[in-house]
Amino acid sequence: MNPKYPIYVISKGRWEARPTSKALEAISAPYRIVVEPQELQSYAEVIDPKKILVLPFSNLGQGSIPARNWVWEHSIAEGHDRHWIMDDNIAGFRRWENNKRERVSDPAIFREAEDFIDQYLNVPMSGLQYSMFAVTETTRAITKPFLLNTRVYSCILLSNHVSHRWRGRYNEDTDLSLRFLKDGYCTVLFYKYLCDKMATMTMKGGNTDELYKQDAQFDGRLEMAKHLYRQHPDVTKITQKWGRWQHSVNYKPFAKNQLIKKPEHAC
Repeated sequence: MNPKYPIYVISKGRWEARPTSKALEAISAPYRIVVEPQELQSYAEVIDPKKILVLPFSNLGQGSIPARNWVWEHSIAEGHDRHWIMDDNIAGFRRWENNKRERVSDPAIFREAEDFIDQYLNVPMSGLQYSMFAVTETTRAITKPFLLNTRVYSCILLSNHVSHRWRGRYNEDTDLSLRFLKDGYCTVLFYKYLCDKMATMTMKGGNTDELYKQDAQFDGRLEMAKHLYRQHPDVTKITQKWGRWQHSVNYKPFAKNQLIKKPEHAC
């Protein structure tokens, strides 16, 4: 059971490792990888060229934002109602059942997530939780297969019928989640379905080289936290965790946002 919406993987400098591409191919999921023109040949040597989309720009120094917005417009031009956009450092996909993270062998989880979201009028952004966050006492206490009105990262299903687009330089996932929530929409973060997201800054390429550098004159992690604070000072604090700067977001103000079912799905 294949997904009904297209899957895009945005990638830069990771043709050798390409974990998300390998993970999707392992479960026979259809996808396309989006790369900059100077890297086309390198990717084409290890991925079927039919699965490669080439961006009309390169090395803009703006992180993944231009590529993300290009993908959004590309999916609209193809006539889709939604699209998946995934980071290029996801090593696999799982189901959460009976407190176990079971690897999947087919792409049905994407179709199941789509079918659930398509029941509602007001969920422009949803996605899969990280497997690493589905092993705590807190998550074991969760009785629903998803969390409502929180951030969605890295493995995202987006509506093509909204006016918002990606912006900024850092924390674009959090920023977009918050903008939707402030507009009264709901976000859905699935625990039923999980992705094996690799920890930030553990792979070369991508944003690691371009945005998160750190030296005596510049702390990329601190600048990342400050960036989100400037965008959303009403719900964001700058803190230190695990010896590095982090942002902390209060999602409690959005608890009032409620799912609205489409008439044909209403009880």
